[in-house]
Amino acid sequence: MTNNSIYDCIIIGAGPGGLQAAIHLARYNRRIMLLDRGGGRTTHADHIVNYLGLPEVSGRELIATGLEQVKKFGVEIIKDAVTMVEKTDVFTVHAANGTFLSRFVLVSAGAVDHQPRLKNLGRFFAKGFYTCIDCDGHLTTGKKLVVMGNSINAVRLVLAMKQMYTDDITLLLTDYAPPSDYQQMIEEENIPIYSGEPVALMGEKNLEGVQLADDRIIPCQAIMATFGWHLNDRFLEGIPLDRDHENFKILTGNNNESSLRGLYVVGAMKTGHSQAIIAAGQGAVAAIDINLRLLEL
Repeated sequence: MTNNSIYDCIIIGAGPGGLQAAIHLARYNRRIMLLDRGGGRTTHADHIVNYLGLPEVSGRELIATGLEQVKKFGVEIIKDAVTMVEKTDVFTVHAANGTFLSRFVLVSAGAVDHQPRLKNLGRFFAKGFYTCIDCDGHLTTGKKLVVMGNSINAVRLVLAMKQMYTDDITLLLTDYAPPSDYQQMIEEENIPIYSGEPVALMGEKNLEGVQLADDRIIPCQAIMATFGWHLNDRFLEGIPLDRDHENFKILTGNNNESSLRGLYVVGAMKTGHSQAIIAAGQGAVAAIDINLRLLEL
């Protein structure tokens, strides 16, 4: 299916940033399409407690409520996976089941965490097994905690977690040995270090430990894992966007516009901190800027 009419803005991804942008632009009576394939990182969060006005909400509830708000403002919502974005005079957005044209594009497609293969991960994900210190670090306060990972990030994380949340903390490293100076810091903090491959999470209702490939078990009540992540940006591969010094996250200006004029990026894909409340603010800023640009056309 090809739709030859031109939208004012196509929003890719129904994360908090994309949904907030859709609400703002629809309030200006702009013609907006929201393309979303579903299953974003926010939906995996069980306890969001730092979103203003919502004492506690799950990510799934937050996204579902946002989609209902967007529908009430008349935004066209299509569940589809975007495969490519091109830019000539206008943007052409290719999805699995259609091609669409738009004056502006806002990307809120997020990222995917890399996770070890762990038996029972689904049982404890976001219920004892966490991946974001800014989002869920507070849930480990006073608990027996294991920090696990395969890079220097895990070493820095364990030192930060001990400073803020708990003294009962252990570091589990897979395929990584810390530099000598960090090794000394960990020893000075009396943090036990394990080396090995985690294979299973232990416990029935509550997390009780992590089992290693050699059958050792490290008792714990919570896990903070850091194994890296990748952006959902394959559909942007044909566009030479400016990125950070690691050629990873996308650089944007103050209004969240990328180096390609008319293409805006919010949330985890752009440089800076990444949380639901932050992405929503970025979406609002980007939408206001897009509307001002539409007034200039």
